[in-house]
Amino acid sequence: QFRHVQQMTYSLIEWRSQILSGTLPKDELAELKKKVTAKIDYGNRILGLDLVVRDDNGNILDPDETSTISLFKCHETASKRIDERIQEEKSLQQNLDLRGQPVFNTTHTYSLYINFKNFVCNIGEDAELLMSLYDPDLSKFISENYLVRWGSNGMPKEIEKLNNLQAVFTDLSSSDLIRPKISLVCQIVRVGHMELKDGKKHTCGLRRPFGVAGKRLR
Repeated sequence: QFRHVQQMTYSLIEWRSQILSGTLPKDELAELKKKVTAKIDYGNRILGLDLVVRDDNGNILDPDETSTISLFKCHETASKRIDERIQEEKSLQQNLDLRGQPVFNTTHTYSLYINFKNFVCNIGEDAELLMSLYDPDLSKFISENYLVRWGSNGMPKEIEKLNNLQAVFTDLSSSDLIRPKISLVCQIVRVGHMELKDGKKHTCGLRRPFGVAGKRLR
């Protein structure tokens, strides 16, 4: 249970950062807030805490302005929804345990081999490519970054590695093999100068996020 709550807390921290960033569109922000409140209510239930009654937008209902009958109906609906989710997770965990039973009896670790062929992106300056494995269900990276330095001429900075960029993600555990989803994510960081508005002054060597790409592996 501690590990479960720990993962939920990490998710809440990440989602809170996204909300406070102020960069999300209005519709995505509303959906994210619903995910946050649903996660909080779910956590309160498994910890045996009180259930907070909310409206459809995730806002806490004011008992001074909401009738007792409405509060009761909202509480009943929310409680039923959380109970259904708990049962779904229990069923899913039982299936995972059955699938992973022969795997967990061993102490093997696993590796994933990557052969990087080419990178095509109109940047005009040097770039750093950070590739890693990502679990979209838990919203977290499950491996270290594989770093490739790419030049502005469309070639690797280490020219001797042209067509020979290889990496191995090691120490993947048995639990990683039964993750429902795993993706390979490539983060692109632009390395260069940033011109000021007057168009005269600039600074070299600045690292700025430029883009991201992903490929679902399973």
